[in-house]
Amino acid sequence: MHRISKSAVATLVFGLVLGSAAHANVTITQGATAIPDGEATHEQDITVRNEHLAFALAVESRAPWGVPRGALVDLAAVKNGDIDEDRIAFADFIPNGWSAWPNDRRSVEILEDTSDKAVIKVSRNFGHVDITTWYTLAAGSDAIELKTVMTNQGEEDLELQSGFTIWPDVGNMFAVPGLENGHGARGENTLSDRTVAYARDWLFALHAPYFDRNTYAGRDMYLGHTLNVGASRTFEAQLQVVPDGDLAPVVKAEATRRGEPTGTISGQLLADEGKVPDNGIVIIEKNSHLYAWTLANDGEYSMELPEGEYQLYGTASGHANSEVETIQVESGSEQSLNFIDLAGPGTLAMSIAEASSGEAKDARISIIEGQEPPVEFLGKRSFFTELLPVGQAEIELPPGEYTVSIDAGAGFISQLQTLDVTLESGKTNQQDVTIAQITYPGQQHWYGADLHHHGDVLEAITPPETVVRSQLAAALDLVFLSEHDSTINYEAYTELTAKRGVPFIPSIEISPSWAHMNPFPIALDATLTVDPGTDDIHTLIDAMHDMGAEVIPMNHPFNDYGYYTNLANDAVPGGETDGFDLLELNSSADDERTLNKAYELWDSGETMYLTAGTDTHDAWNQLSGSIRMMGYVDDELTPLNFAKALKAGRGYATQGPVLYPQDIMFGGQAYAGGNWTVQFVAANGLKEVRMLGKGGEVLQTFSLEPENMTQQLELTLPIPANAEGWISLEVEDKEGRGAWTNPVWIQP
Repeated sequence: MHRISKSAVATLVFGLVLGSAAHANVTITQGATAIPDGEATHEQDITVRNEHLAFALAVESRAPWGVPRGALVDLAAVKNGDIDEDRIAFADFIPNGWSAWPNDRRSVEILEDTSDKAVIKVSRNFGHVDITTWYTLAAGSDAIELKTVMTNQGEEDLELQSGFTIWPDVGNMFAVPGLENGHGARGENTLSDRTVAYARDWLFALHAPYFDRNTYAGRDMYLGHTLNVGASRTFEAQLQVVPDGDLAPVVKAEATRRGEPTGTISGQLLADEGKVPDNGIVIIEKNSHLYAWTLANDGEYSMELPEGEYQLYGTASGHANSEVETIQVESGSEQSLNFIDLAGPGTLAMSIAEASSGEAKDARISIIEGQEPPVEFLGKRSFFTELLPVGQAEIELPPGEYTVSIDAGAGFISQLQTLDVTLESGKTNQQDVTIAQITYPGQQHWYGADLHHHGDVLEAITPPETVVRSQLAAALDLVFLSEHDSTINYEAYTELTAKRGVPFIPSIEISPSWAHMNPFPIALDATLTVDPGTDDIHTLIDAMHDMGAEVIPMNHPFNDYGYYTNLANDAVPGGETDGFDLLELNSSADDERTLNKAYELWDSGETMYLTAGTDTHDAWNQLSGSIRMMGYVDDELTPLNFAKALKAGRGYATQGPVLYPQDIMFGGQAYAGGNWTVQFVAANGLKEVRMLGKGGEVLQTFSLEPENMTQQLELTLPIPANAEGWISLEVEDKEGRGAWTNPVWIQP
């Protein structure tokens, strides 16, 4: 059931009559949003704006990840009277983490529509829980007031983690200050109750005083709670919009909300010779944690801070950090602190080649030691060689001493290299680096791909060329892309991979709230014709085949939005299906449960084989190809032939070790009592090989002592005479990185 109040239509007419003069006040319009690059495109969708911000609700447009309609899907600052681009995938109230969201009721009502205030009420259900959210925007305010009430109308008490979220589709996250690693439970060291999405030219802050835990790098602000039968719980928050990347307005709003007295710190930030540097910024730390920052526009800054002791320093893109200064802020105090003579950047130029052949190599270059940017828009910590010319990189960095790593398929076909360099302001340091490659899988018809990798759709933030460069730097043989419910970037990837003669596997991550799946390869002109938020599993499977998919992998089967998790909870529309071909091992998921499920399926003779991928969304801060699928293609290497190889079981998942079966192929057949010869290559050193059998039982183990951990070894493994059903291999290198093969089927 869906309902929208008729007053929205009158509001649309009102907005058209008043035109731009109305934008100093609050307006509500119905129809495709005026927010540039917005996702609310249906004639029933609603946009609200004032002089500071605009947001849109997807009344009938599809919300991402299977979230029910009614979600806030577009958010933008208003700058000089014009609406800036949409910067979010969505911001919504989530009833129980990223579990399935059973929903069959929703309504949207405009409760107040005046020039002073807009109030919109969105009512939905989460199974037997009623969820009502009010969005309030007042004239002159830079924040949306959010309020949600949950009421348990069911017959069972519920253990939930609920709260507001913000998922940007560009930029970065600055999670709650004081949380270890930017996420986890709220504790005594937590300095705030806000999380921030930001870039240099915009910033959104979610103030969530109720939260007791934070997930997904700051995006989800949850409260763990019990919702008893018949009980209600209220959540209140504010979603603040700042027109640039300055945290000063956020800290001020937070202090006001919490009743904290403040003082002011101001001054200048200048580079050498009194120049104003690009992206000048003052960093504020508290209790050894990054607390906030403020921009030094035109070389000057000013910021209110709550009472307390802070450490401040100035920096800028490519510039050396200033000395750290400690200040004590008292109520009403005004202090001046200048940061001057910041030294400008130097350049690290690199040429990377294979040691024996001299062939140029793609590589990832990362800062291990040395000055790293405290805020993402100041620069990156990792870099990639150019698409063309191959093996070349020029990196502008603050002056100083660095240790950098050079990764050209490190851990798989080579070892990680490190390099110590010193950079001087205004000078270039040229470094020629050679990488010794220890194995060449392609020469034996083995090829690798990261079969779960995102680009820049929804919360993914890596542009197409960087995705390609990152995957090539990982020594992958095929480039793979799977965006959430989108195929919009295929043309760009086709052109980029053609420049290097590398096959491109087009995919799409179909993303209902109860399962994710990466069908591949799909047609380059394929579009999504179904609705993952409302259609059942059988409809989605049919649609994926209609898009041209040869295989349909089941992504992260046992996380909150995995198929097996939600099948067990009776939360998969349509129930069971035999439409999946592959089970995914995922670098950020519970692979042990997935492997045990694979063993269970193999025990019953089902040919559900493995796939593997990293689920990378940010190639600078995540490692493309750190888990990958190797497939045997004894023919032209094409996306279709690669998919067919995996569907036939001719492959293995690996975090490093490389395997070359000599006489019996994975997915093939063998006899109990026979032998199986396999070559093993481990760039980090081979530690152990285990042969598994029915039920995942270890049938035999071959271990190497630390002093004998060789990089290459051929073993002839006896197949136990009592083996039945299947056998597979599990391999471990001395760094603990593993490989898992598809089964070989034992014939009676």
